[in-house]
Amino acid sequence: MHRKYIIPDEWKIIEKDFDPNLHPCSESLFALGNGHMGQRANFEEQYSGKSLQGSYIAGVYYPDKTRVGWWKIGYPEYFAKVINSVNWIGIDLLIDDNPLDLAKVRSSGFYRELNMKEGYLLRRFTAHFGEEKRIEVEVVRFLSMKRHEIGAIRYSITPRGFSPVITYTPYLDFDVHNEDSNYGEKFWEEVFASVASQKAINVASTKKTNFHVAAAMRYEIEANGRHITLYPENIQREKYVGNRFEIKAEDGITYTLYKYAAITSTLYYPENKIAEEADQKASEAMRIGFDQLLKEQAEAWARIWETSDIIIEGDPEAQQGIRFNIFQLNQTYTGDDPRLNIGPKGFTGEKYGGVTYWDTEAYCFPFYLSTRHPEVARNLLLYRYRHLPKAIENAKKLGFTNGAALYPMVTINGEECHNEWEITFEEIHRNGAMVIAIKRYFEYTGDLRYVAEYGLEVMIAIGRFWAQRFNWSEDKQQYVMLGVTGPNEYENNINNNFYTSYIARWCMQYTLEMVDLIKQLYPRELEVVLEKTGFDLSVEPKNWQKIIQNIYFPYSETYQIYLQQEGFLDKEQRLASDLPLSERPINQHWSWDRILRSVFIKQADTLQAFYFFEDDFTHEEHERHFDFYEPRTVHESSLSPCVHVVLAAKLHKIDKAYELYLRTSRLDLDDYNKEVHEGLHITSMAGTWMSVVEGFGGMRVRHKKLYFDPLLPRHWKRLSFKIIFDGRILEVNATQEATHIVRHSGEPITISIAGKETVV
Repeated sequence: MHRKYIIPDEWKIIEKDFDPNLHPCSESLFALGNGHMGQRANFEEQYSGKSLQGSYIAGVYYPDKTRVGWWKIGYPEYFAKVINSVNWIGIDLLIDDNPLDLAKVRSSGFYRELNMKEGYLLRRFTAHFGEEKRIEVEVVRFLSMKRHEIGAIRYSITPRGFSPVITYTPYLDFDVHNEDSNYGEKFWEEVFASVASQKAINVASTKKTNFHVAAAMRYEIEANGRHITLYPENIQREKYVGNRFEIKAEDGITYTLYKYAAITSTLYYPENKIAEEADQKASEAMRIGFDQLLKEQAEAWARIWETSDIIIEGDPEAQQGIRFNIFQLNQTYTGDDPRLNIGPKGFTGEKYGGVTYWDTEAYCFPFYLSTRHPEVARNLLLYRYRHLPKAIENAKKLGFTNGAALYPMVTINGEECHNEWEITFEEIHRNGAMVIAIKRYFEYTGDLRYVAEYGLEVMIAIGRFWAQRFNWSEDKQQYVMLGVTGPNEYENNINNNFYTSYIARWCMQYTLEMVDLIKQLYPRELEVVLEKTGFDLSVEPKNWQKIIQNIYFPYSETYQIYLQQEGFLDKEQRLASDLPLSERPINQHWSWDRILRSVFIKQADTLQAFYFFEDDFTHEEHERHFDFYEPRTVHESSLSPCVHVVLAAKLHKIDKAYELYLRTSRLDLDDYNKEVHEGLHITSMAGTWMSVVEGFGGMRVRHKKLYFDPLLPRHWKRLSFKIIFDGRILEVNATQEATHIVRHSGEPITISIAGKETVV
């Protein structure tokens, strides 16, 4: 089902030998980012083979007009996309007038390495231009974690067996396209360009949204460490600036080009300053020099790994998998700007538009909450708080009133921009994840003031949506929820989805509980919220309680389980193991009609409720539901395996937990779903962290208290991870025999290990 070509290594992602068919996959796997911009692992030199050129800037987007066959009232008009931006890495090369193009030139000794410990991409190869004529190439590239607007490249060429003329053309190019453009449109317009000897500036703006982005470059070249004076030819055409120069190379001498790029935008600078800022920053980067910038990069990553690393002894593939996931998460989001969020593909591809889904609150939030300063998680919450007016507007478009809010399925500015009706209108469970994140934050930090000043306002608006979305059934004499899509997107327009109804009921109940708590501790803040929202404590809570106490949940007495939705047992009851491998994944082999009528589940649905609300159910209920639903799950959502790992570990089904852990941790490295060429599954990577820490580490947080109950796969010798909790850095070390916890900072703390309290 999957393909393995990445070599196992605990701190590196390694590819040996160049396979053009795998190159688009490697462009995703070896991608770089620094939270503010990202770059797929495209080659610096020209490449005429299959490739997805991709350079992305966080927060800069384009509203591509929705493309649908049949327009329905309420549809969003556009699909927001984080768009392909300036190609800043480009260095075209001619060797005696022959293009250096690995699609056309024979190569040997190809080696590509993503160094996760220090945050850089390394590539080596030998290109052959005749029997004895060859050049050895080594390239190192990184995006600075310290200087978020800087990218740097060291490109070294050593001729062997001849003395060629090497023609270099370093450039900046805004004439790029998006592979997923709905109408083949290019999204950038030229604003300003300037080119001089060994420097260039290129400024472009997005159509419609009018973001301005400036890119500036500087470069220099050395021969065996000696500086070479250059007299380049300036090149300028629409959206493109560059220099061209020749070097009469000598056999055996190494020529190293250092290219520095700075990218600035109107997200952070006035429009009339971005070119100047980019130019100054590129110049500063060259003054600092490549080696010092790379040293800064290693130091910045050392600080990140200090609190986010996970050590797995005895399983190199599992170790590589979890570090790759953590590395990409830290490349995608740094948490220093509350306007930014986490796209499902991060900076590695264009699918899904690169914007925010419910994945952030449901899967990513625990990782950032536990490995970074609380301000980072708070910024994720503030992102949604600031979008509340748009969420109310989204609900109003669908006919909801009185300040009810429906958070969008996909967004970049709070406005819904997803255009499949069964998702946009019906996958409304996403609303519940917003409240789950607020609860997690409060239980983890105890920061009730945040809930009082910001969170409660969001919770009331969401509660109002749920209260209106249920309707009374005369037949059942209970409240029902009709026409929904649960997390299992292989079911659309169903009635009484267990998970959706359960999280809706919980949202209303939890909101009322928090109103009571805030009334006691923050009465003034509560008065402000009540006045702002018009929430009448004498009316709405009574209506909500009436619904809460009378919700219909479909249940099977035969199996003693809650049914995923009404009529689930009418389906032909097959197991995923019954499917031939030739038909997997079914979404690439079956018609949509056949999928919808099948019993097969894309990802945790009923079991998503058992994950979020595990204390609501008995051990026996957990076991019955897992044993029924997991065998019917095809795990064709990247978000599926991680939830099942946590549940399986809780049930001591360690073999199943490990099987699914490998699937989630190496989903992209081994390309389980045959789609890694489109980009990585960034948000499911956070789920991988959950599967280790909450699954095998058994970590839970309840009312600002930590619990651990580790259960390790049989061949793991040790599992170690750190978390930041209430101002303390704690290190958990679990072996097959015992668990030891070390406090690295902060005051002593009482925690529970395997049911026994201890002071650390």
